[in-house]
Order: sequence, then C-alpha cells, then structure tokens
Amino acid sequence: MRIVVSGTHASGKSTLVSDLAEALGCEQLPDPFELVDDLVEPSGADSFVAQLEVAAERLVDRPPGTDVVVERCPLDLLAYLEALAALGRPSVGRDGTAALRATTRVAMAHVDLLVVLLLAPRDGIAVPDDEDPELRAAMDQRLADLVDDDELVGPGTRVLEVAGSPESRLTQVLAARAAVMHRAP
Repeated sequence: MRIVVSGTHASGKSTLVSDLAEALGCEQLPDPFELVDDLVEPSGADSFVAQLEVAAERLVDRPPGTDVVVERCPLDLLAYLEALAALGRPSVGRDGTAALRATTRVAMAHVDLLVVLLLAPRDGIAVPDDEDPELRAAMDQRLADLVDDDELVGPGTRVLEVAGSPESRLTQVLAARAAVMHRAP
C-alpha cells in the first residue's frame, strides 16, 4: 500500500512517517525538499516546482502493491504554489499551475491512502517566525481545499485527516490502513 503523509511545514509529518514506517516495517521516502538542488530559494516557487516533480515521479515509478510511506506528494507542493500566489509572492502563473495540476492528477492516482495533517492548535505544534508562519497557514488552507478536489484526488485514493498526539495519529492511520486493506479486492 502506498501511504502519503501530507501537510504544511512543522505539522508533524516526519514524525508520523517515521512512526508508520517502523510500525509497518516498510520503506520510507523523505520530504522531496531533501532531494532538490540547494541552489534554489527553499520556500520559493522554483523549489516547490522541483519538489513537485520529484514527488510525482517517485509515486508514478512505484509499482502497484508497493508498501511504502511517503512524506509529501504533489498536492502539498501545489498547495504551496497556490499559497504563494494568494500571498502576492512570486509563483508560477496560470499556465504553470495548469500544467502542475495535470502532473499532480496523474501522480495522485498512485496513492492508496492520503493522510492529511491540517493545523490544529490543540496539537501544540508552534513554529518560530523564521519558519514563515504566514506561508504555513496559507498552505494549510490551500491543502484543505485541494484534498477535496475530485479532479486531483480520485475515488481510488482514501483521504484521512488526522489530529491529536503522535500516538493518536499513528493509531488513526493504522486503523484506516486496515480498513482499506480489508476492502481491497
């Protein structure tokens, strides 16, 4: 099963990905941010485009039935790009967004379980100002909208929004995984 953990920066993705990979004894793929060129601005449009391409490629290249837990998918990076535009920051424009939505749509067809970590004050994750809380909040809002977009997330992908402590999040995902596995033909 291909499980993707999505969310804005500093939302608990890395912890959940690590916990899931350990619990399931499967491969874990890191944040695409770790795989892109260090020469681009980390929170700029060029970086998000490069990360989206990496995130899409590694999902499409995985054969069906692969057990893997992935940190971030193209949906995350599309949300960042749309958040940049909403904040009046340089982004990719309408044509660029359309092309990236097409790439995202293809890649998302390769996700079995999409786990979404939306920001929740009760989860107690605070970030310093150098983590760009404005972009963090804007991306979180865009991601919440995009996970409901049937053109991007098709009927073959189960979407699960989780919240709570790291232990609670892990329990929620493992239960959803079991339910999806039970339903599979």
